[in-house]
Amino acid sequence: MTSIDPTQPLPVYVQLKNLLIQEIVDGRYGPGDRLPTEQELCALHRISRTPVNRALTEMADEGIVLRQRRHGSFVNPEWIPPNTAASTLKVIVPEGSWEATVRAAAPPELSLDIVQVGLSDLRQVLVRAIAEGRAPDLAIMDSVWVHEFADSGFLTPLEELDADWVHDEYEKDFVEPFRSANKFGGRPVAVQAEADVAGIWYRRSDLAAVGHPPPTTWDELAAVGKALARRGTAIPLTLPGGSAAGETATYCLLSLLASNGTGVLDHDAVTLDTTAATQSLTFLRELLDGGVISRESVGYERHVPICQLAQGQASMAVGGSYDAPALAAAASLSPAQLLDRFGFIPMPTGPRGHAAALAGGMVYGIFRQAASPGLSMRLLRSLTSVDALTRMSRSTWQLAPRRTALEQAAEHAPFLRTTGTMLRQAVVRPSTPPYARVSAQLHALLESVLLGDREPRTAAARTADMISAITGLPVA
Repeated sequence: MTSIDPTQPLPVYVQLKNLLIQEIVDGRYGPGDRLPTEQELCALHRISRTPVNRALTEMADEGIVLRQRRHGSFVNPEWIPPNTAASTLKVIVPEGSWEATVRAAAPPELSLDIVQVGLSDLRQVLVRAIAEGRAPDLAIMDSVWVHEFADSGFLTPLEELDADWVHDEYEKDFVEPFRSANKFGGRPVAVQAEADVAGIWYRRSDLAAVGHPPPTTWDELAAVGKALARRGTAIPLTLPGGSAAGETATYCLLSLLASNGTGVLDHDAVTLDTTAATQSLTFLRELLDGGVISRESVGYERHVPICQLAQGQASMAVGGSYDAPALAAAASLSPAQLLDRFGFIPMPTGPRGHAAALAGGMVYGIFRQAASPGLSMRLLRSLTSVDALTRMSRSTWQLAPRRTALEQAAEHAPFLRTTGTMLRQAVVRPSTPPYARVSAQLHALLESVLLGDREPRTAAARTADMISAITGLPVA
């Protein structure tokens, strides 16, 4: 906050008036917000009450604020800041429903220049814009890029823009595991825009036909898969099995590892070269050898498994809660009909773990190069308000990352209640700056196991060494 200097030739009340106007323009106080009281302004700036009263009186006379006896001074919602064109915010979003989501939640007085980018190109577009010094004010990006961008100094810690919001809303209402995952150096540098969980979709009628309930353990999953294979199901369990599927392949592998109580790395070491990890990869190979999954899954693009499930070619599919709209559309079902035909469960329990779901999703981030960081923070507060997140969740079936919004959205939505429960036991992808390179190694690991190029133990050890070289962490 700019300080007021009584030794300057500009009168103190003018300095205070200019400061308050700038804070309104920057978004610290939005339309209808109450400004600090006269007493609070006196204490905050260490000045007397006379210049405070005069500054607020002039602002009221000019229509900037509305003064209410015994209640205080409020920003006039009808006031149009000078040079409004300079208040246009540049926002980059992935293709899909994101532009509509942002525009629906944005304050009406903000002018937005929204650019849509294909999800596969989004990271590269952001990196190029930053390198050329023309980063957006705010962007929606994959949560696993947060540490990469923050480590390079590209993101603004939110406490620098609105410490009160971070303390009163972010820390108190946003859910784990995202509240911690979106911090860098102990400070939040991004806010979850929506959340999803990975698990297994299944066709209810197919499991009923072989007399099996939804599997809760690896043994049950193998038994269900083999029963479906004997019944003649083309693909009992389909999954995104290689680099063609991109990040969904990583979701698949990490979910399987988590269900056996292990992962890829932690803060201190690479944890992939372990008995639990080898056991997970061996189970995957056993499903392949038993005819439960297909070697062709190595070449599937991300949308293929859910389409196979919708069209009846597969009975189960490794996927995410984010697949719900696509599954309903591909199966010609309304949202209300989806759960009558299909079910969604966490990854079944392995010998060393418990039922697991992997959590991910997109985040909002404000860049250091932002032309209007204050206005960007105002937009961020609106986008992540309880009302905005509740609407987003109900319209997209994605999970709201705020506890209050999650509860409100799930009141009349069984699918959101189910996935919201899964979120409480979910793990997140590794938080590391070189995540993109780590993920590429996991694609290669999954491919090598499914193609039979390497035995699970050898494949895990080799990949652990590669990830160790990338991250600089030792192999546990």
